[in-house]
Amino acid sequence: MVGSLVWNRDVISVLDFSKEDFEVLFSEALSMERYAKSKLDILGDKVLALAFFEPSTRTRLSFETAMLRLGGRVIGFSGAEATSMAKGENLADTIRMLDAYANAIVIRHSLEGAAKFAAEVAESPVINAGDGSQNHPTQAMLDLYTIWREFKVIDGLSIGILGDLRYARVVNSLVQALSYYRVRLHLISPELLRPRQELVEFMNSRGGIRYDWTNDPYNVISDLDVLYVVRIQKERFPDPMEYERIKGAYKVNLKLIEGGKPNLIILHPLPRIDEIDFAVDNTPQARYFKQAGFGVPLRMALLRLVLGGGS
Repeated sequence: MVGSLVWNRDVISVLDFSKEDFEVLFSEALSMERYAKSKLDILGDKVLALAFFEPSTRTRLSFETAMLRLGGRVIGFSGAEATSMAKGENLADTIRMLDAYANAIVIRHSLEGAAKFAAEVAESPVINAGDGSQNHPTQAMLDLYTIWREFKVIDGLSIGILGDLRYARVVNSLVQALSYYRVRLHLISPELLRPRQELVEFMNSRGGIRYDWTNDPYNVISDLDVLYVVRIQKERFPDPMEYERIKGAYKVNLKLIEGGKPNLIILHPLPRIDEIDFAVDNTPQARYFKQAGFGVPLRMALLRLVLGGGS
C-alpha cells in the first residue's frame, strides 16, 4: 500500500505528514505484526545508524530490533561520551560521518531542532527519535497506532492526557498528531505544568480538537476512552525546586479507574516512575506494555517505507 508517505524522506515532526499517511503507516504496521518476532529480508542491503545522545531504552531498542527483523544492519552509539564528540567533534561532523556509513540515521538529542539540523546536513533520511521538549514523532505514531488497534477508529474518541503537559515532548507530538482527527481532549495537570502557550495556540488553530483543562483527573475520568499518562520529567525542569514541589502529584490507581468507562484503556510512553500504581498492571484497562510492544512492528513499517521497501 503506497500513499504520500514517500520513500527516502525525513521524519522530523508529525506535522510533516497527513492523516492519509498515518493510514498507510497503520496498514503497513498491521501487516508487520506477524513478523515482529521473525525475520523479513527486505532491507538486507541497508544499514541504519542510531545516534542517541540521550538515554533511551524502548525507542532505541525497538528501532534496532525493527531493522534487524527487516534483514538490515545497525550501527551507532548511545551517549555522546562514546563518540568523538567527547573529543570536541561538532554535531555536523558526526552526522556527516554517519551519513557516509549508513542509509538512514535515527537521532535523539537534548537540543530542540537537532533532528532538523541533522536532516539539513545529511543526504540520507533522518528520523527524529526525540529532540528537546518539542518533538517525538515516532512515539506519537506509535500512540495513534495503539489507539487505532484498540478502537479501530480515532475520530470521536475522548482522550485524557495526564501529567507533564509543559515539558514532555511526547505530549507535544501526540497533540499535533491528534489534530488530524475529531477528538475531545481533556488536559490534566498541575497549574505549573499546563501546556505551553504555543501548544494552546496550535490547538486553537485546528478545527478538529475540542479541549479543556483540569487539575483533577476525577473530574473527567468517566468521559474518557483513553487515559494517556506521562511522568513528570525531572530532567527537563529548569528549576529543580519546581520539580520537588510537584513530583508525585498524581497516581493512577484502582480507585481512579473504577470511575471510568468499561472500555477505558490506559497508555503510557514509559518509563514510569510512580504515576501508575503497580496494581493497575493487572487490570483490563492497562495497555502500556502492549503499546510498547507495538513499537517494533510500527517502526518496522516506518523503516520499510522510509528506506524504500514499500509494498
